[in-house]
Amino acid sequence: MKIKETHIPGLLVIEPDVYGDSRGYFFESFSARKFEEVTGVKTEFVQDNESRSSYGVVRGLHMQLPPRSQAKLVRVVEGRVLDVAVDLRKDSPTFGQHFSIELSGENHLQLFIPKGFAHGFSVLSESVVFQYKCDEYYAPETEAAIAWNDPDLNIDWKVPADDVVLSPKDKSHPTLNEFISKWS
Repeated sequence: MKIKETHIPGLLVIEPDVYGDSRGYFFESFSARKFEEVTGVKTEFVQDNESRSSYGVVRGLHMQLPPRSQAKLVRVVEGRVLDVAVDLRKDSPTFGQHFSIELSGENHLQLFIPKGFAHGFSVLSESVVFQYKCDEYYAPETEAAIAWNDPDLNIDWKVPADDVVLSPKDKSHPTLNEFISKWS
């Protein structure tokens, strides 16, 4: 596997070694030993999640607050998404900055998102199967989120605004500045 560092410290793009032939392909989607060797990050994932969504769905920007913050390893099994992570670590030099990348069932890329980030994705294909590993169990009492369309973040979700499909919950999240004022 290859690791590509992003402009945000700790946020890593992982490119697994994929072996293909006339029958299809094989790749190891996760190995704790290799992950630690290559990234230097020792983590224990305790929960795997999977979602299926259709074109235009935007999920996010979600996170869990301390003491139940989650690191995530995300990937797409089938379809394409624009995956977005926003750095909300208070002492980070890239606080408030975001990184986005297209993840797909074809490119097999994964994104490791450390604790302290808000995360979301938009569905670019007709449908998508999205999987992610978490190093902390889901804890609804620590859930937090930021508005997907925060003008200060200015995220280009690669989906026209008229085509965006949101859950009722995702329609009412605060902007980053509103979140910071509550969080501080």
